Amino acid sequence: MMKTAVFLCSCLATSPVMLAAQAALPVFTHADTIRGSNTPQRAWWDVAFYNLHVKVNPADSSISGYNAITYRVLKPAPAREMQIDLQMPLVVDSIVQDGLELSARRDGNAFFVTLIAPQKRGTRKTIAVYYHGKPIVATHAPWDGGFVWARDSLKRDWVVTANEGLGASAWWPNKDIYSDEPDSQRIAITVPDSLLDASNGRLRHTTRNADGTTMYEWFVRNPINNYDVAVNAGHYAHFGDVYQGEKGELTLDFYPLDYHVDTARKQFQQVKPMLQCFESWFGPFPWYEDGYKLIETPHLGMEHQSAVAYGNHYMNGYLGRDRSQTGRGLLWDFIIIHESAHEWFGNSITMKDAADMWIHESFATYAEGLYTECQQGKKAGAEYTIGQRKLIRNDVPIIGVYGMNHEGSGDMYDKGGNLLHTIRQLVDDDARWRGILRGLGKTFWHQTVTTKQIEDYISRGSGMDLSKVFDEYLRTTKIPKLEYKIEGQELSYRWSNVVPGFAMPVKVTTSTGTYSWIKPTETWKTTLIHLARPEEFRVDENFYVNAKDLLKPAPDSTTVRKGS
Repeated sequence: MMKTAVFLCSCLATSPVMLAAQAALPVFTHADTIRGSNTPQRAWWDVAFYNLHVKVNPADSSISGYNAITYRVLKPAPAREMQIDLQMPLVVDSIVQDGLELSARRDGNAFFVTLIAPQKRGTRKTIAVYYHGKPIVATHAPWDGGFVWARDSLKRDWVVTANEGLGASAWWPNKDIYSDEPDSQRIAITVPDSLLDASNGRLRHTTRNADGTTMYEWFVRNPINNYDVAVNAGHYAHFGDVYQGEKGELTLDFYPLDYHVDTARKQFQQVKPMLQCFESWFGPFPWYEDGYKLIETPHLGMEHQSAVAYGNHYMNGYLGRDRSQTGRGLLWDFIIIHESAHEWFGNSITMKDAADMWIHESFATYAEGLYTECQQGKKAGAEYTIGQRKLIRNDVPIIGVYGMNHEGSGDMYDKGGNLLHTIRQLVDDDARWRGILRGLGKTFWHQTVTTKQIEDYISRGSGMDLSKVFDEYLRTTKIPKLEYKIEGQELSYRWSNVVPGFAMPVKVTTSTGTYSWIKPTETWKTTLIHLARPEEFRVDENFYVNAKDLLKPAPDSTTVRKGS
């Protein structure tokens, strides 16, 4: 998901006082703990399968249906209670297991169900939740999340969902925590006959009902994030293609609104080169069994697994703009590239906790630079990523607070992408770096992970202890500062504004026109250099660091300019 648009619009007009207020952590509540932590009523069971049936009624913006949850019992249930999440104002009609209706107590957006049948370790059980109501309406999707009851330009109904962050329980009952995904899922969406629903996975059945509705039954054969499950119901046209990829034939299905089909045929030609580029860098597309879909939506976009939401108005760039301000991003469609990158990082490799959202967004943002490199060359890819630095705010750390469904700074996009670009320089071997990225995809294929797992894997693959590098960029708002002094042919240098023990090597000009490695620490070091003039000294711009010449006079802060 791309949230940066909100930041771009707001941060330019934000005062220092407001920034200080933004940097303060929110006050967490009992509801945040229930939503974001693996509570005792969640921890004893593991989702195996969701059988979701939802009827969508655009006439009154309501939904109704049920979800039958098949699960594995991992250990005895405490007090025989089971937590199932469904957000207000939706109403539970009944909860049934083994033909018996169960009682439940509601605690905000969670139901704690009292179980009657024994829950024996190692067994599989099914519980069904029947519900109805008017779900939360998204007013600024995809950023706020919920149901979108829209109209296309011909004033026809257009209904979609987007609920990352807010949670899938905004419209269907489930175990709404990132760390537990079903092994597979059925998604049966019933809509008025005039609409076509395109959801995740493969379309198995279409059933015309006597009441003027049609049920579209989709099946996802692989694990899927709850928030990726999507309704996309509109007046869609459909066309397809096949991509010959690393694992054979990958079906491509495209669902533009009917009056955009010709435009979509042209714009969506970017999909094949995107897949070729990302398979080269990240390994095989993760969902050959479920296929790749691109579906037009009234909101900007979302990485819905095997059903990527697209709302970039068939323009290159980010709604026609280049976020890097280099011009490089105007040669491809931002939403196709960024949201599709999430199929690898976000959908196949999924964070266990919202605090680790950088695993999704840093890699997807970095993928934009890699795609630029695939299309325009290595220098262009680097320019694109470096150009995004001007968007970094360094307001709060990238990693959020664990157990509270709390994401960290939006810097997880551009700062996180530049962190990965910097690590690529440290590896200093593109074949090895490619092996690390592909190795992540293979090692954590279809898994939920922690930051530590990702950090440790990259450190092992690089042959370096990168723990302090990750601490600096992910857990603080600091940017390493290389302080230096040039006296004659002697360079003195050290790191400042860093976490204790930070000792990241960096490339600098030690002779005219030539970059060489130095290994600064927090203690002063010296080396001989061969520069015609001290002004020729440079830090390789591919490293996301600052540099300060301590012998260069600082501007006189007491000087008052005329008219200021």
